[in-house]
Amino acid sequence: MKENPTRSLAGIPILLLMIAVLLAAAWLAVDGVRTANLAGLGAAVVVCAGAIAMLAGLYMVEPNQAAVLSLFGCYVGTVKDSGLRWNNPFYSKRKVSLRVRNFESGKLKVNELEGSPIEIAAVIVWEVVDSAEAVFNVDDYESFVHIQSEAALRAMATSYPYDSDDSGLISLRSHPAEISHHLQEQLTERLSAAGVVVVEARISHLAYAPEIAQAMLQRQQANAVIAARTRIVAGAVGMVEMALKELQQNGVVELDEERKASMVSNLLVVLCSERGTQPVVNAGSLY
Repeated sequence: MKENPTRSLAGIPILLLMIAVLLAAAWLAVDGVRTANLAGLGAAVVVCAGAIAMLAGLYMVEPNQAAVLSLFGCYVGTVKDSGLRWNNPFYSKRKVSLRVRNFESGKLKVNELEGSPIEIAAVIVWEVVDSAEAVFNVDDYESFVHIQSEAALRAMATSYPYDSDDSGLISLRSHPAEISHHLQEQLTERLSAAGVVVVEARISHLAYAPEIAQAMLQRQQANAVIAARTRIVAGAVGMVEMALKELQQNGVVELDEERKASMVSNLLVVLCSERGTQPVVNAGSLY
């Protein structure tokens, strides 16, 4: 079922014409009663009934709205011309909004890729692009969009870890652009049957479930401490190496292996310590 644009007549001229016909029918009816002219009275009744029936073909189409027309269960076409329009009075008319709409899903509790329970929600921006598919392919396209969006969000959340120590691995927390793109692709695939296109999809809420939030916070803190310590040690080793190399090249002092080891130990303590070290000044001989 694909959308088939169809023509419609401007409604205002039709409305004015029918008002004129009704006034003429009223004049015929009054004249028929006054002159006892049954033929004229009958003609007035017929004309009045026909004009009222023609008025049933009028309908209003607002901007960014479509009217899906069907005749006895058969799809006729879609009218997108805004304003007062007129078509066959026997056509049934169903209005479909083509405006951009959005909603925020509820907070879903799902298990991410590593099995940890998380809470996740998303904002979905969508619009109808095929009114015929929206009306005839699904029972209620708005409900269909909401249910399929939650299903796609659940499927996406189980495909990625909440967080990852590997910078090259996509995770829910560290790669919002990639996650939004994947979610939009899944939604587009699921909602295409209803004539709906997803304009944007992005995560609006992401957190660990309350029962493991404290444990995961401690884990993140431990990972941060390890990463910081690793960087500090790597920097300290580089600085010690540079100091020994400069002392040797400039001939400041000659150190044997034992004194080099002692110097390296002291420098590493100074550079890697969390607190300020207390130096001991040796006023005597180096040895």
